[in-house]
Amino acid sequence: MSPNGQAASPLVEVASLSCPVAGVLLDYPAGEVIPPHRHDSAQLIYAVSGVMTVHTRAGDWVVPTQRAVWVPAFEEHSIRMTGSVAMRTVYVRAGEAAGLLAECSVVHATDLLRELVLRIVEFSETFRADSSEMRLVSVFFDEIRAAPQIPLHLPMPADPRLRRVTDALTRNPGDQRTLAEWSRVAGASQRTLARLFAAETRMTFGQWCQQARLLSALEHLALGRSVTATALELGYDSPSAFIQMFRRAMGTTPGRYFRAVEP
Repeated sequence: MSPNGQAASPLVEVASLSCPVAGVLLDYPAGEVIPPHRHDSAQLIYAVSGVMTVHTRAGDWVVPTQRAVWVPAFEEHSIRMTGSVAMRTVYVRAGEAAGLLAECSVVHATDLLRELVLRIVEFSETFRADSSEMRLVSVFFDEIRAAPQIPLHLPMPADPRLRRVTDALTRNPGDQRTLAEWSRVAGASQRTLARLFAAETRMTFGQWCQQARLLSALEHLALGRSVTATALELGYDSPSAFIQMFRRAMGTTPGRYFRAVEP
């Protein structure tokens, strides 16, 4: 049992990790969900194709192609696949992971980091400390430390009043209700909800809603839905307004972004 009295998620061990890293190659169909679990090793999860959504108690991380997500050891998480996903995971022994990222993060997978992941998943189970594999692992660690973190995280609050609002908006990010209207659902004043958003998510209500729409849009577009359909479903007045938001967040238009990440 966990300290709060709830059943702990299963601890899924990966080999014995007698070496600093171990790579795993797995493919999943669209809609597949890996239920909540933990590992005694940290992991870098990369999708050659498809989009993954990693969920932890702290929130959701959406991981498009050309991005990777770092999950620390013993962090309970589940993973949902949007589209068919070709997943490549590198598990990192706890001792080595201590000098890398401390929290869940989406990072940009540079060309070098991507090729290192694809090479590591082909390693044999054991290799010597003076081997070429170990030299590649050292470069892999350097690339993780240097990788730019991408703000594709949707923080989730703990307060049950605010959670009623965020859970509903997660299910329907296009909901246009104001914070004053949501206050009746939450059973708390508009002022209280605004304070809770700032304290528990470090975002305003408007910022949180925009982030929820962006992450939902990445999933919609990964499934091949049009920009127009995605924009209207997420509550934007026009496709151009949606494209403007996407460009501000991702640095390019939706069409160019998904053309750039095609394998």
